[in-house]
Formats: sequence, C-alpha cells, structure tokens
Amino acid sequence: MVQDDVRRHMKDLCKNYMNYHVIVQLSDGSQFDGIIDGMDDDGVIIMVPEDVDEGQMQMNRQYGYGYDDYDDYGRPRRRRRFRRFRRRRFPYQSLFGLFGYPYFYPVFPGYYGGY
Repeated sequence: MVQDDVRRHMKDLCKNYMNYHVIVQLSDGSQFDGIIDGMDDDGVIIMVPEDVDEGQMQMNRQYGYGYDDYDDYGRPRRRRRFRRFRRRRFPYQSLFGLFGYPYFYPVFPGYYGGY
C-alpha cells in the first residue's frame, strides 16, 4: 500500500516535469541530470547526457579529420564541448526524488512601454 502511494507520487512528479531538465536522485544516493522524455505504468524514460571527446568526434567523421587545435595566429583554441543524450529507463521504485534543474539567469521579461 505504501509502495503504491510512493509510486503514484513519483508518477505525478514525472508527469509535472515532462520535457523539463531535472536532477534525479536514485534510492542508492546517486544523482544525475537529464530530460524526462516519456513514462508508462512501470517506469520513466530519461534522456541522460554524456560528454563526448572532440577527438572521438573527429574519428567518426566521414570525410577527413577536421581542423587542428590552433587558430590562424598560432594560438591554441579553446576545446569545444560536445554532449550526446542517451535514453535510459528507470523504474519508479528506484527514484527517490526529482528536482527542477537550477538555471541562474532570469526569465526574459516582456516588452516595456506598451509596444
């Protein structure tokens, strides 16, 4: 009975945060971030990001190896960051909590002056 209440509560939370970037805490204490993509009666599908090395991306190229790590003046370039999202399914029993991902910039306000 208690497990059904917890499962229903997690299902409602997942429904509220559908298509949002969230921080997920599992029952074993681990945390990760992801985007809730879908859900069914038994679990939730979360798109979990994974970092991809730039060298790994260059080896996957179809034509050539891309550019070197220096700009036109011989200065080293800043390394680019690539992220890839993978879908993973988690049962409701393994979820402990969902939290909205904190973005530290304000929401863009509307126009001022009655335009």
